[in-house]
Amino acid sequence: MILIGIEHLGIMVLEIWGRPEFQAQAFGMPLDFVRQAAAQTALANQGIYNGMLGGTLIASQWLLNGPGRLTTSALLLIFVIIVAIFGSLTVNRRIFWLQGVPSIVTLIVLLVTLA
Repeated sequence: MILIGIEHLGIMVLEIWGRPEFQAQAFGMPLDFVRQAAAQTALANQGIYNGMLGGTLIASQWLLNGPGRLTTSALLLIFVIIVAIFGSLTVNRRIFWLQGVPSIVTLIVLLVTLA
């Protein structure tokens, strides 16, 4: 969970403060598009969501215990998986491999520990 949280904090940094050249390459977008003010605003908005998700994934591991922690962890992982599937279908298939697969593996491990 913590590694997935750190990954999303890294995505936040790239989306909010990354150089347009890195953003274009990472997200498979034309550089001319990424340099536009509207695109930078949209990326920063996505960055806030990724940062809040990453922070919540990490904080939940320290702030919650028992069933609340497990339920919150599972819900956040399912959220990441759904977003990764959508992103892989609409933006770039790499998103599924970089975000979805680690979250699926973590969710499976979480569910196995409950059994």
